[in-house]
Amino acid sequence: MAFNTLKTSLGFWLSILGKYSPFRFRKNSIVNIFNYLPINESITTSGQPTAEQFSLIGAEGFLSVINLAPHHAENALPDEPAVLANLGIAYTHIPVDFKNPTEADYQHFVAAMKAHTGAKVWVHCAANMRVSAFVYRYRVGELKEDSELARRDLEKVWQPFGVWKNFISQT
Repeated sequence: MAFNTLKTSLGFWLSILGKYSPFRFRKNSIVNIFNYLPINESITTSGQPTAEQFSLIGAEGFLSVINLAPHHAENALPDEPAVLANLGIAYTHIPVDFKNPTEADYQHFVAAMKAHTGAKVWVHCAANMRVSAFVYRYRVGELKEDSELARRDLEKVWQPFGVWKNFISQT
């Protein structure tokens, strides 16, 4: 499982390179969004989408985006709230410090998810590491899903360690 953590870390740096390059290495589609991972019919997760990819997300019927990355993340869009407002997509920003995810952050996330129950929600951060951990806890703790199924999805992105291992154990 450590391979997925390495793949995610390398992919994150490649996404930053792509941000500053005039060349596009992948077709612009939802499934090509960095660390794209659909969870169910109403929840999809990923790393940072581009402005063009947010248009595709809106066209797929997503009504809300929750961003767990700080606005100063290396691959963040400087105008993400405006991009989403122009698309008619609700935006919730919960800037989670990667070195210190808190219970307050998680409770804010739970409230945001519950506020959009029944709607299609796209949840992202810089690399889908923060998000996959938050969504794991949400699925197990709030939706009462099987922890092994939720863990398999989590580990498609990475194998949490350090503060993140402790964070997910609070489920």
